[in-house]
Amino acid sequence: MKFTPGRLLAGGAPILCLLLYSGGCRKSEPADVAARVNNRIITYAELEKNYQSQISSTPTPEPPSEDQAMAQKLEILKNMIDNEIMLQRAEKLGVLASDADVEAKLNELKAPYTKEQFDRQLQSRKMTLDDLKAQLRRSLSIDKLINKEITSHITITDADVANFYNANKASFNLPEPKIRMAQILVTPYADPNVRNLKNSKAQNEAEAKQKILDIETRLKRGEDFTMLAQNYSEDPNTAANGGDLGFLPESALERTSAQLRTMVTSLQPGGISPVIHTQEGYRILRVISKEPAGQRELTDPRVQQDIRETLLNRKDQLLKAAYYEVARNETKVVNYLARRVVEKAGVTGK
Repeated sequence: MKFTPGRLLAGGAPILCLLLYSGGCRKSEPADVAARVNNRIITYAELEKNYQSQISSTPTPEPPSEDQAMAQKLEILKNMIDNEIMLQRAEKLGVLASDADVEAKLNELKAPYTKEQFDRQLQSRKMTLDDLKAQLRRSLSIDKLINKEITSHITITDADVANFYNANKASFNLPEPKIRMAQILVTPYADPNVRNLKNSKAQNEAEAKQKILDIETRLKRGEDFTMLAQNYSEDPNTAANGGDLGFLPESALERTSAQLRTMVTSLQPGGISPVIHTQEGYRILRVISKEPAGQRELTDPRVQQDIRETLLNRKDQLLKAAYYEVARNETKVVNYLARRVVEKAGVTGK
């Protein structure tokens, strides 16, 4: 069969495309689209609204540089993409939050404030009430999805509890009163060992302060400490376990400052500290429980509850991380903003 130039142009467009563009033919970047998740788009306007909301809630002494702002937008967009992936899965499985779910959560958030105070909170975050409702619907839908797909499938048996206790019995013998604590740590320097679910890492002092203040704001809004630690804490030793530091003897507090010692001892179980600035960076602490000295037996309901929570958190964290990766693999995602940043820098990826 003889090929002619006309035949090449008429029937060999894909071949011609490959000859002209080593990366293959692709659609030009839509002017108003920051990312595409399957057949849905995330616009630059939506990204900018999320960015403005975040920076307004975490003011810094100096405005971020252009590179810092872009890095933050890329991180926000990554989270928006992840949320969209999960939301589409929730829709497919029919577990979207109902209007009643959204209203119940909204009323819960409003409870500590007067109407004027709540409106000011929205204004300070540059959000409308409809913006907040949409955000709540997404987060509640994703919570329902995670519960259906992951949490509901986790079973901790009595044998699991007993095996854990017998393997760790010495750790339940308290020679002195102990405090079980968790932390969220943010550091101002690059650490390649940092591993959290969002791959979030502050690069300098300004980013670290902005990040910890944002986390503090989210905690005050009632977000779960364990999940925020798993997603954002920069402590490589505790992030995967929701920031759990385990039991600390009261004598360990003697090596801390008097101010920190007073703060920790005054917190009741479930209490959360304000932001603490230390040599390592910024911390927020949570007191999980306070335990008297002595051997704690397996028959102690608190021991069984602690063990079940520990085992549940381990399995939940593992399955959740794997589930997110599988979901990303099964989704067609195009991050146009990331592509633009790379191409602007002259990085071809070839």
